[in-house]
Amino acid sequence: MLVLDGAKALDVGIAAHVFAKRPSIPYEVRVCAEHAGTVDGWNGLAYAVSHDLNTLTWADTILVPGYRNPADVATPPAIVDALRAALERGVRIAAISTGAFTLAAAGLLDGRRATTHWHYTHVLRDQYPQVDVDEHVLFVDAGDVLTSAGAASGLDLCLHLIRRDHGVALANHVARRLVSAPYRSGGQAQYVPRSIPEPLGDVFAASRAWAVDHLAADLSLAALARQANVSGRTFSRRFAADTGITPMQWALRARIDRARELLERTDLSMTQIADATGLRSDANLRRHFGSIVGTSPTAYRTAFKE
Repeated sequence: MLVLDGAKALDVGIAAHVFAKRPSIPYEVRVCAEHAGTVDGWNGLAYAVSHDLNTLTWADTILVPGYRNPADVATPPAIVDALRAALERGVRIAAISTGAFTLAAAGLLDGRRATTHWHYTHVLRDQYPQVDVDEHVLFVDAGDVLTSAGAASGLDLCLHLIRRDHGVALANHVARRLVSAPYRSGGQAQYVPRSIPEPLGDVFAASRAWAVDHLAADLSLAALARQANVSGRTFSRRFAADTGITPMQWALRARIDRARELLERTDLSMTQIADATGLRSDANLRRHFGSIVGTSPTAYRTAFKE
């Protein structure tokens, strides 16, 4: 984790907490800065950092937390050079929130799709026109370079990295430990105008929780609307406004999420997994799994067994 001047405590804390050294977490974390020592953070905080930029030559993944006033802060040349060299070596680099400005300053986002906190998306676009800035998403996975929106979405990004590395089961385990939603799609809206009454939002949360516990049941729009005690039209409209995706998109991803976990952790047949997740048939499992995950269920299971 590369801590910069003005670093935000929540951004730093999310990464440190998600990848914290525990028996169940197969990561080792080192915190570094341009120079070892004290790094001034934001809002009166400071960080005692033990490592300098040489640590980046050790890392397989580099996380850059966000910091204050990114448009007015020049990225030191030594950091630019170190990040460029790391990417050339094949290191994965991810930014939380305004950490995207550091990646952009190093040229790592040129020609790539990226995001940052919604308050700064127009600034990033104006300052770095060669970056394809998407202000409507929680995070962007561009392969070896990833970016996320505001601080809370940094948690989604970190869980996504665990999912990429070690699968759904471990990511869900970490999410439960953090009392967090197991998965929010990167394409989900990061900024939603809150015209929805909060009690109705709570009802929808309860409906989603019910659906996750009953994936094999009827999760049609009508069934979900009944759970929320509203009309199908109202449920569809307000669910999309609240989450940025449709109820059916959400339900399908929840089912595929569960299928991934069963493929990782059990020896159930494809037919049994299709039944357990409500996908009903092997063909449906293969088709939807391939469209969302990008590989076949069989290949996915083989990769995890290896």
